[in-house]
Amino acid sequence: MPDISITQPHNLSQTDARAAAQKVADKLARDYGLNCKWEGDVLRFARTGVEGALTLGERQAALRIKLGFLMSAFASTIEQKVVDSMRKVFTGP
Repeated sequence: MPDISITQPHNLSQTDARAAAQKVADKLARDYGLNCKWEGDVLRFARTGVEGALTLGERQAALRIKLGFLMSAFASTIEQKVVDSMRKVFTGP
């Protein structure tokens, strides 16, 4: 399974970082039909052929996505969309 790994620095409070992560999750859910749920400071998401987690740290958000065979063909497109989304929500426009 190809992996996508993204780390986004931020200067947000934990509450604001969680709200920003939820925005990323909502976009992923909308765009890719993912089911998302929080486990502490880790947002886990999955659907057939995709699974991953967004882990909130004090000064960074780390996203790891595992893509199955069929979704791996779209890895670069998915990665670019997620990088853009994370940058926007964690650092502003």
